[in-house]
Amino acid sequence: QVQLVESGGGLVQPGGSLRLSCAASGSIFSINAMGWYRQAPGKQRELVATITNGGSTNYTDSVKGRFTISRDSAKNTVYLQMNSLKPEDTAVYYCNAVSDPSWGPPVDYWGQGTQVTVSS
Repeated sequence: QVQLVESGGGLVQPGGSLRLSCAASGSIFSINAMGWYRQAPGKQRELVATITNGGSTNYTDSVKGRFTISRDSAKNTVYLQMNSLKPEDTAVYYCNAVSDPSWGPPVDYWGQGTQVTVSS
């Protein structure tokens, strides 16, 4: 089992920045990749960014050039640096982890979510 805990959300003005953190615990050796998703009221949950154990990253088009996903292996933590924030970035942000298939059928793990509100 893997537990994910997000932090760092809050209220920020348009054009501002926030840094989200996701701390992983439990069977962290089984994680193959991690990422961030977000869900706004009345909207479907959407992918924001992913990072593999090999360090490859991918981003949704709407955040490219503004958001950066990174990791600190020593702290078992993944970060999402969000710059030039827009009101449309307002959502609950969820940390995600996917297990390595070598440990069994792939499993998705989710954090509890952290609220990000971009408003003047």
